[in-house]
Amino acid sequence: MRKIKKLFIGIFVAISVLVSVGFQSDFFEIAKQIDIYTTLFKELNMYYIDEVNPAKLTNNAVNYMLQNLDPYTRYYDEQGVEEARIQQAGEYGGIGAISYYKNNTLTIKEVLKNSPAEKIGIKAGDKIIEINNVSIKEFEGKSASMLLNGLPNTKVKIKMERQNKIINLEITRKKIIINPVPYYTMLEEEVGYISFVKFNKKAASEVKKAFLDLKEEGMKKLIIDVRGNPGGLLMEAVKITNFFIPKDKIVVTTKAKIEKWSDTYKTRSEPLDVEIPITVLVNNRSASASEILAGSLQDYDRAVIIGERSFGKGLVQRYRELSYGTQMKITIAKYYTPSGRCIQELDYTNRDDKGNIPKFSDAGRKLYKTEKGRIVYGGGGILPDIKIDKPITTETTRALFKSDAFFNYVTNYFYKNKTIVQPSKFKLNTTDFNNLKAYLIKNSGDFETSTETEFKKAKRKANEENLGTNLDKIYTALLDEIQSEKLKELDKNKEEILHNLTEEIVKRYYYNEGVYIQKAIFDTTIIKAKTILNNTKEYNSILKS
Repeated sequence: MRKIKKLFIGIFVAISVLVSVGFQSDFFEIAKQIDIYTTLFKELNMYYIDEVNPAKLTNNAVNYMLQNLDPYTRYYDEQGVEEARIQQAGEYGGIGAISYYKNNTLTIKEVLKNSPAEKIGIKAGDKIIEINNVSIKEFEGKSASMLLNGLPNTKVKIKMERQNKIINLEITRKKIIINPVPYYTMLEEEVGYISFVKFNKKAASEVKKAFLDLKEEGMKKLIIDVRGNPGGLLMEAVKITNFFIPKDKIVVTTKAKIEKWSDTYKTRSEPLDVEIPITVLVNNRSASASEILAGSLQDYDRAVIIGERSFGKGLVQRYRELSYGTQMKITIAKYYTPSGRCIQELDYTNRDDKGNIPKFSDAGRKLYKTEKGRIVYGGGGILPDIKIDKPITTETTRALFKSDAFFNYVTNYFYKNKTIVQPSKFKLNTTDFNNLKAYLIKNSGDFETSTETEFKKAKRKANEENLGTNLDKIYTALLDEIQSEKLKELDKNKEEILHNLTEEIVKRYYYNEGVYIQKAIFDTTIIKAKTILNNTKEYNSILKS
């Protein structure tokens, strides 16, 4: 017995020593790297030929370091902390306009309905030149748009350009509430529809309000639309799931390196309704908390999932306070649905030497079972029970949606057409698609693919090396051919382009509410969801098969 006791004591001491040595080794390596960075920074600051901006240099260094981990681990300076708070809280003081900064210009992207910006007449496409008599060119990136925010009831002066005319305005800021549920309605006599676009602190309460309102209107079947919803607060997803499944059921489990951050999240309250038939709409931009909601309802056979395979973000982040009012959002865990599946798609840890990120689904998807025994899959997002097929979005189409040309086309359309028909009757056609392509030909400089960008770089390089003398004709011919092929590529995604173009145009006239009204009539996924809900036999067979 003594020998056994001594053996256990010996093993315990050995393990303790190894852990201690490992910890000390890690601590030493961290201290060493910090010391190297500190001395390097000091030398740069003292001896570099030009003035060094310490804050900018540190931001660049930190951001470059973190981007090599994953896209979600991020550093926030003091201004970034405030932006993160707004995203979580769902409210701020401002004018109620969404803007973007590019090429020393702050452009209004969207105006919120009933906001100070709308009431004073600001329109999407307006270009802000000055804020409180300070030129926008004095600022960089998001810091320019943040100047529009401030305490409610304070005033802000702006000078802006619209259709080559200068306009001066003074606006009183108000409390802007970002409603995560921009629209809900009865689509038919018994079918209710709730769309929500983010999981901020107001998400669960707003979804509950929408649900109860629709029940009073006679709702007996429900469509939940989380297409394009990037996620947000995990606990809001747990609360919303709780509305439709019994108390004390597991919604999600997190597994972290730090044991105290590993947790199992269960429903804590009595549900609102455990019987109402539900469909959940997802697409390739439904991520994180959206996938927790869809995945848990699927695992409990509580809803039919319809649409495209979701994004596949199975990583959990937490904010950590740093010194001087800064903070970091850091990936601390992976989450698992009630059946035990992790739906993370990209394996950021095992990038290759060229930075390519492998997919977990490439190695095969592990099978899991729902509560009733249906087969579901881990890795690579949530696979819908009913898949809505659509052509793969080409890189050219992605470039179009990000381009100034697409945004500017909608702006021109708005000023050429004082009114459009009501959203429930608005539908674009082939003529509109061809008009867009004609505009892109005339404004090719505002719509450039990566191929064209690299091709132009190659031409400039050739000129620098005196190799471009006889290339001009060939270069022009090839560039024309690339632009011709570019337009042909757009034909592959004609329906998707018309869909996005419709949304942007309707939004200019009828705001987000109009977009949802239009979708309720013409959206093929919503139409499919209504069909499934109205066929009780098919709905039940999907959840039992």
